[in-house]
Amino acid sequence: MTKRERVKAAIAHKTADKVPTFFHLAPDGLQKYGPRLWERYGREDMRKLHAEGRIEYRNALYCGMGNHVALLENFPWWDWKDLPASYKEAETPDFIPAAYDFGSLEVFAESIRNLREYTDMYILAEVWTSDFEKAYFSRGLEYFLADMAGEPEFARELLDFITEKNLSVLKEFIKTPGLDGVLLGNDWGSQRDLLMSPKTWRTLLKPGAKKEYDLIHEAGLDVWVHSCGDIRKIMPDLCEMGADVLNPVQPECMDIYELKERFGAELTFWGGISTQRTLPFGTTDEVREETRRVTEAMSQNGGYIIAAAQGIQADVPLENICALVDEANEL
Repeated sequence: MTKRERVKAAIAHKTADKVPTFFHLAPDGLQKYGPRLWERYGREDMRKLHAEGRIEYRNALYCGMGNHVALLENFPWWDWKDLPASYKEAETPDFIPAAYDFGSLEVFAESIRNLREYTDMYILAEVWTSDFEKAYFSRGLEYFLADMAGEPEFARELLDFITEKNLSVLKEFIKTPGLDGVLLGNDWGSQRDLLMSPKTWRTLLKPGAKKEYDLIHEAGLDVWVHSCGDIRKIMPDLCEMGADVLNPVQPECMDIYELKERFGAELTFWGGISTQRTLPFGTTDEVREETRRVTEAMSQNGGYIIAAAQGIQADVPLENICALVDEANEL
């Protein structure tokens, strides 16, 4: 099976010949360890393709590390334009900020063509920041949570604007041949619970997310969802909405085996190996043991992609990163 076929099998909850892997380093981790990982895992063909400008550095490295998924960040998207400092003050604004579009469909399409020609990886556009995060990045987290509770009409207006902007850009780039899925990110949870009540989430956030999921599915692509924290209260909603893959599945705040038992027939889990305990503070043997244990339990009947629970940061020793990568590739 190809790497892409293994990922598609996991999402379809089918057992493949190998459990797919999807390692991801946070910016500080990539900066600190990239050169040494490149020295250890860099494949000659990937080095050549990177030197020729055909495969960008991160995916060339990840391919050598055994990744089954290529992350693309150069897709067309949008951001706030000249956001005034007053927007992050306590008083609720009476206007929606201006926005601007950026990125090139041509460059995005060329990146996908190169990945399709030179690798067998699953190709994922990594939006990360979607509705809720776009809103609280503009207002500040505390003030936007206060808006949701005390000024719901403004919160809804801002979220509706963001959703419509997201949809307008998504509908263009999801047509690009060769793309497999889209990753949308919203950190709805804390270590203990949702950041808002389930009722507020369902009233203000669920409708826009559902529109985006539906648009992506209509294009024949998979929906990957990222949310940190304990989001168990809305997991049934995510299944109902048609989310395909959930990340990061943090074992520090949710019982990942309970998640597999309750939602494993509908959701594929990407992550689950501790980035708060085992990876930064454990031994290499402990990293290998947790990788084996989590993979064995979470990959029953497909539905699992091996990865750390979050992007691997610079506090993780290099030897533990290598222990995770090597053990996952050997499984």
